[in-house]
Amino acid sequence: MQKEIEIAVAPENIQDTEHLIVLGCKQLNVERSRIQGHHVRKRSIDARGRKVVYRLRVVFYIDEPPIPDIHSHSIKRVHDATPVIIIGAGPAGLFAAYRCLERGLKPIVIERGKPVKERRRDLAKINREGVVNPESNYCFGEGGAGTYSDGKLYTRSDKRGDVDKVLRIFVQHGAPEDILVDARPHIGTNKLPHIIEDMRNTILEFGGEIRFDCRVDDILVDFGQVKAVRTSTGETIEANHVIVATGHSARDIFHLFRQKGWLIEAKPFALGVRIEHPQQIIDQVQYHCSTRPQNLPPAYYSLVEQVNQRGVFSFCMCPGGVIAPCSTEPDEIVVNGWSPSKRNNPHANSGTVIQINMEDVPNALSDPFALLRFQQDIEQQAFRLGGGSLVAPAQRMVDFVQQKVSNTLPENSYKPGTKSVDLNEVLPSFVHEALRGALPLFGKKMKGYYTNEAILVGVESRTSSPVRIPRNKETLQHPEISGLYPCGEGAGYAGGIVSAAIDGINCVDAISQ
Repeated sequence: MQKEIEIAVAPENIQDTEHLIVLGCKQLNVERSRIQGHHVRKRSIDARGRKVVYRLRVVFYIDEPPIPDIHSHSIKRVHDATPVIIIGAGPAGLFAAYRCLERGLKPIVIERGKPVKERRRDLAKINREGVVNPESNYCFGEGGAGTYSDGKLYTRSDKRGDVDKVLRIFVQHGAPEDILVDARPHIGTNKLPHIIEDMRNTILEFGGEIRFDCRVDDILVDFGQVKAVRTSTGETIEANHVIVATGHSARDIFHLFRQKGWLIEAKPFALGVRIEHPQQIIDQVQYHCSTRPQNLPPAYYSLVEQVNQRGVFSFCMCPGGVIAPCSTEPDEIVVNGWSPSKRNNPHANSGTVIQINMEDVPNALSDPFALLRFQQDIEQQAFRLGGGSLVAPAQRMVDFVQQKVSNTLPENSYKPGTKSVDLNEVLPSFVHEALRGALPLFGKKMKGYYTNEAILVGVESRTSSPVRIPRNKETLQHPEISGLYPCGEGAGYAGGIVSAAIDGINCVDAISQ
């Protein structure tokens, strides 16, 4: 007999298996000798009360041995199979390629950036010298934006596809099994590159192809049917199925669609700043303690408020994290956040943003590039006010709300450097006003959050794509072009690693129907 129950476990006992079983016996009212095994399905931290606990969903096996989970991933050798061109090697592209192996199709992945290990040199240049390589940066390269910006796998995309399948493919390629259990699974920037590399090796071993340092400059169509792509190396690669999984920052793909007269449209996105606190402040607030207990991880938060009829919300929160320069052009400032697997850096950061709607930008309903230009103008203004070399404009939190230029800035994790600036000169007035109204309210929800020890760094502007490439809901193909599959975050159909991966899988399933 199997029984699944929820139990609460004190942090100091979370590694004690026998203690967990004893708690289960008490709740189930069975003798210890009858429990022949158990399996933790989900694990989360509950800090709502004065005493912080772990909440576990556990299956106990009573009077019967445990049944092992059996998950087989049947992949085929596809050296001579029907080709599918996949533009982009981010999560959407890589999981589309892996799904091709399962479906007996040959993936040909074309990635403008470099393999994960080679990307590191370009990221080091960005951080140390403020020099951006437009083809290899935090957004472009093997694994996409998520590889070097954290690897957070939390998603609400259960209705879009099989989240567990995505997580198990990660585990199959070296991710810790904890991601199958944790309520907010996280791999870490130090571990994810090795997993991405292992996925690449699987794709190549079974007959897929991957071309790095190779940008798609043209998509060739004949009588409304995709026929081939032409790359920056001058090669023409033929296929009747092309998945466009280029990510939210590949603006040249949007320009290509416009040049060819193919349907694209503006899409709302979120804009704001990255806010960083000392991690100790967040731990003290969330765990109701002066010093975080060793058995608890660095604390997380999620905040939302309505100000001036606009939602202001935290986004992509990174405990023990680092603020990263994610510009894709040398004359813009874009920031994001990441954490290593141990989340052991002294700072905590989070994007804090508001939604930019169609009515906020003139001509957005008629001009598909209106929101993209709006985004680009703000990023370039941030660069100008920072003074160059990717130095980012910044302000202390209370100073920002009180509209004072900060005399000094606190120590922070943004390596290219920060400059004290009135962020009102960077952000549109309605964004600035909404943020100013929300931060004291966040402070009422989290005592200690509203403090001048926190720094606001601008701008957090690549939360999603400001352009959508439309597609048919049933076939997932572009409404005007057969065989062309807009996919993932860049096309407007995902919002993170897992949802992008699911979308890549779904596009291949649509091809193979």
